[in-house]
Amino acid sequence: MPAIEFNYQPSPLKIVNNGHTVQVNFIEGSGIKVGADNYTLLQFHVHTPSEEQVKGKAYDMVAHFVHKNAAGQLAVVGVLFEKGAENAALAPVVAKLPKNAGPERSYAEVSVDAAKLLPADKGYYTFEGSLTTPPCSEGVRWMVLKTPVTASPAQ
Repeated sequence: MPAIEFNYQPSPLKIVNNGHTVQVNFIEGSGIKVGADNYTLLQFHVHTPSEEQVKGKAYDMVAHFVHKNAAGQLAVVGVLFEKGAENAALAPVVAKLPKNAGPERSYAEVSVDAAKLLPADKGYYTFEGSLTTPPCSEGVRWMVLKTPVTASPAQ
């Protein structure tokens, strides 16, 4: 499989509780390249526990980084989290978590660096599937990173 080339840039925090999950939206400028395919990072959202399992093991949390290419095709990179040390890159997001569903909130003074949420080893599992939250679009290219990262129990 071709390597995922990550080109993530820090972005001002734009966060929303949409009633299904908490989602962080990104400004233009971040994306991935997989083989000849380029995708722009749109957002990431989290699920607790993880929706994916590796060898039958579910993880404490997963972040789904949702990308779209020029043809409108979606690619999602899943980052698995297990309980452990506090995740410094996740801390500014957790500090601004909206408790209730509502409109997007912007915090220009808070920066989110998606690159720092990734593990050092970027090997991945891949499959074709659908989004797991509405609109549940099909034909999604999934890439779940094999190496989990940590987040504290409070996070």
